[in-house]
Amino acid sequence: MAEATVTQPEPINRREFLYYVWGASIAVLLAGSGGAILWFIYPRFREGEFGGKFPVPLASLPAPGDAPVENAAGRFWLVTTPAGLVALYKVCTHLGCLYKWVPNNDRFECPCHGSKFTKQGEWIEGPAPRGLDQMAVEILDESGSVIAITDDEGSPVPIEGAASIAVDTGVIILGEQNA
Repeated sequence: MAEATVTQPEPINRREFLYYVWGASIAVLLAGSGGAILWFIYPRFREGEFGGKFPVPLASLPAPGDAPVENAAGRFWLVTTPAGLVALYKVCTHLGCLYKWVPNNDRFECPCHGSKFTKQGEWIEGPAPRGLDQMAVEILDESGSVIAITDDEGSPVPIEGAASIAVDTGVIILGEQNA
C-alpha cells in the first residue's frame, strides 16, 4: 500500500501577513463606522424625549395672564392666552440662542443679540427675522383621542374639555415673518 504524503502548507511570508492584517483592520474600521452612522441616523424618539411627545399635566399649566412655564427637557415654554394654550420653542429665530422670560418687562428677551418677543411669541424688536417658533399642542380627551391640535398658523389651542395635554416637539411651526 502506498503511503500518502502529507505536504506541509507553506508558511506565509511577511507581505502576506501584512496584507491580511491591513485587510482585517480596514474591515473592522468600516464595520465600526457603519454601525456608528446607523446608530446616529436611526430616529429613537420616545414619549418624553426631545423630538417626541411630552405629556403635560393640567395642573402645571399657567393661568391666563401668568408668566410662562418652562419645560427644560422638551425645550419649550407653555403660555396660556385667553384663546388657549401655546408651546413656544426655546430657541431664538435669529441665531439659535436660548432666550429667557423677563418678568419685569413681561416679555421674552434674547440675551445674545437683543431680540424681544411678546408672551405669545410675536416679534417686538431686534435682529430676529420672525416671531418665535411653536410646537404642536394636542388636547386629549379621557379615552386618549385628540380633540384639538395646533393648526398650521400656530393659533392657540383651546383647552376646554381636556383630560390630558401633549406637546409634540417633532412638529415645529415657524413664527410669523416680520413686517
